[in-house]
Parts: sequence; structure tokens; C-alpha cells
Amino acid sequence: MYPYLPKNRKILYVKPDNRFMREATKLLKKSGCLKQSTAAVVVKNKRIIGRGANAGKRVDVCPRIVHNCPTGTGYEYCKDVCKQEGHAEVMAIRDALKKTKDLQGASLYLDGHWWMCKPCWDEIIRVGISRGYLRKDSMELYKK
Repeated sequence: MYPYLPKNRKILYVKPDNRFMREATKLLKKSGCLKQSTAAVVVKNKRIIGRGANAGKRVDVCPRIVHNCPTGTGYEYCKDVCKQEGHAEVMAIRDALKKTKDLQGASLYLDGHWWMCKPCWDEIIRVGISRGYLRKDSMELYKK
């Protein structure tokens, strides 16, 4: 069910001018997604250690739109048609894990969406990231 929020977790919000959120916002331009561009950064000890976007092959028309997929569904098209390797959160985590194996206590900042899905939350929790941040205005900007 969406929006999903794991037990004992909460989404925190920061202003768009937060320095880490600004970095996530810059990455939105690198996303290959036509429907919902997202970008994330992983921060530990006040340093960005991972960056990711839901980049994939650019297509002229989003297959999720063509197939009228409700929010939270149709992600198989992202992988099969658009060659997306993962959501921004997962891509940022993968990037961070190339630099360090210890993400305990890190934070993740996501721009481009108003929630983090269950598979992304599962990965965030698995690697030990403590906090997930969204833009304070994400609900108004991105909820569709």
C-alpha cells in the first residue's frame, strides 16, 4: 500500500535550499525517467558519499503512462523498457557502498517524489541508513 512507511520510521522534511537537498535536486536533470524523475544523495558525517537518480534509457513516451499504471505499479516497464537499474534511493546507496561498507547512521535525501516505496525503505533499513528526508514542499510538487 502506498504511501508506505515502515514501523518505527518517519519521513523527515527539509526546505528546498537545504544543502544536501540542493544536491539531490541537481541530480534530477540526470534522471532518464519521463514520468517521475527522482534523485537522491546519501550523507554521512556531513559529507555526500553517494549519488543516484532513477536514470535509464530515455524514451519518447513513458510505458507506465501508455499502460495507465496506477501510482506504485508498473515498475516492470521501468526495468524492461527504460532499462532502469533501480530507484534513486537504491542507486545512491549502491554508489555510497562503493566508497564505504558502513552506512550506519547515514541519511538519505530524496527529491522528485513525495514518498519512498517499500523496496527502497527495505534497502535503506538493510544498509543502516537512519533518516530519510524529502523536500518540505514535495507533496504539493510531486503528488499526482
